[in-house]
Amino acid sequence: MTAHSNDIINSRHVSRDVFSATVGSILCCYTGQPLDTLKVRMQINPTIYTTIIHSAQKTIQEEGMYALWKGSVPTVLGMAAENAMAFGLNESLKRAFPGENSSSVGGNGNSYNKLDLFRPFWMGLVTGVTSAVVLLPSEVIKAKTQVVVGNDQSSSLDVYRKMLRQQGWKSLFVGLDAQIMRDGPFYAIFFGGYELFCYVFRTSVPQMPEEMNYFLSGGLAGMLGWTVAMPFDVPKTNVQSRWDTKMVGSYFPEMGRIVRERGVLGLYNGLWPTLVRAFPANAALFLGVEMGKKFFDDFLWKI
Repeated sequence: MTAHSNDIINSRHVSRDVFSATVGSILCCYTGQPLDTLKVRMQINPTIYTTIIHSAQKTIQEEGMYALWKGSVPTVLGMAAENAMAFGLNESLKRAFPGENSSSVGGNGNSYNKLDLFRPFWMGLVTGVTSAVVLLPSEVIKAKTQVVVGNDQSSSLDVYRKMLRQQGWKSLFVGLDAQIMRDGPFYAIFFGGYELFCYVFRTSVPQMPEEMNYFLSGGLAGMLGWTVAMPFDVPKTNVQSRWDTKMVGSYFPEMGRIVRERGVLGLYNGLWPTLVRAFPANAALFLGVEMGKKFFDDFLWKI
């Protein structure tokens, strides 16, 4: 193994990536979970859950405030695993392909000679397709848990057990094609947009504190990523929340059904709660990741 290979995957880098991604994931999950629950319900039952405010009122009145955080346990576990892989892989790609005339434009405080626009976007695409496999089981459990309504108090563990009884281990991977179709475009825009926004803020508003840059860039990147990925997310949610779908092959028929029954705009059901959630959740995620890196460098690695 070459010295360059060792630098890409050495224990310090891996530990730092996992730690910072976990910190960011916890902040992101509990900041954005209520609006994510509302988004899922609006996507599954748009005639019952019509607007953000109506959906929130109906959910709280019928099930209590806690219902807004349904599925948060598998979400935070899956999100930690997903982001550990996503941010870890993305950082590894940056170290493996640093570019000849440019440096990373994200939250590392480097100075730049040239911005390679394409590089962070293709790295994000690779990251998304790869991390989709890690995220899939928790996404399936979360989707099925979030559409449990009324007095049914089924927990994520109850849903998981029912899945295994009905379909076996394959139930954890239903909608694999749907997950890849959603996560590929999303992460391309997510990581690429974050790098781009950081660069723009740092060069156009140089007096802005770095923490504010991370926060604003992360929030805007999340909103932009979800705007692009939303048409892929609606059929994904429908496929993964049902109990009769397959690992591969249910996604495109479901997308066609939604367009026939609701029109093209049906692919954007739940967009507003998603965008409202996207800014604070992803701002918290990137701020947590960047601050996690700093804390790791300044304290943990020195212990």
